Amino acid sequence: MRMSDDAKATPNEAPDARTLAERVFTRLQDDIVLGVLKPGARLGEAELATRYGVSRGPLREAIRRLESRKLLQREAHIGARVASLSLPDLIEIYRVREALEGMAARLAASCMTKEEVAGLHEVLHQHEQQQDLKEDTAYFQREGDLDFHYRIIQGSHNSKLADLLIGEIYHLVRMYRYQFSAVANRPQKALAEHRRIVEAIEAGDGDLAEMLMRRHIGRARENIEQQSAAYQP
Repeated sequence: MRMSDDAKATPNEAPDARTLAERVFTRLQDDIVLGVLKPGARLGEAELATRYGVSRGPLREAIRRLESRKLLQREAHIGARVASLSLPDLIEIYRVREALEGMAARLAASCMTKEEVAGLHEVLHQHEQQQDLKEDTAYFQREGDLDFHYRIIQGSHNSKLADLLIGEIYHLVRMYRYQFSAVANRPQKALAEHRRIVEAIEAGDGDLAEMLMRRHIGRARENIEQQSAAYQP
């Protein structure tokens, strides 16, 4: 897979290096989150430069940004690898998410403005248009304001809570959220759970919003455990 021709230099055009770096960063990040590049995979610069059709300068800038997001790990004498978590570490993170995102949903029920709640509805409407979600095969959420969970965390209006949940593990969690959602029947169930959480937040019912969020993340954790057990030798 190469980048489109408009991302490459032509004899009469010298593309801005930062624009190229941004494009290859976006492509690389999506390929990591979507599992095209598997956790633990080694990534050589020459191979990546060819794959994405860019020179090594913009590529190195993209790699540095992905390292800062903990999606890539650099090892001495080996180079860059796609980050990975052990199953016990991942389950621990999901248990923390259950508690903290449950709290975020509770706070969001009393703190989110009407405009912010409308934004949640709009995000879910956008998600519904995704072909893989319609086919019930996967549920891909882009980062930031296009991410349902991110919106609710921000909607808690609690900066300390946001620092904990949208810190160094945020992008790594996105990767595992997507890859473990790519199982039959889970994507549509997750979307339905998201809708019920929004309804509770809109109604100002903090108790219900927290319970539904904790249950939602708990089901995702159970799904991870079940899928991992199925692959045990």
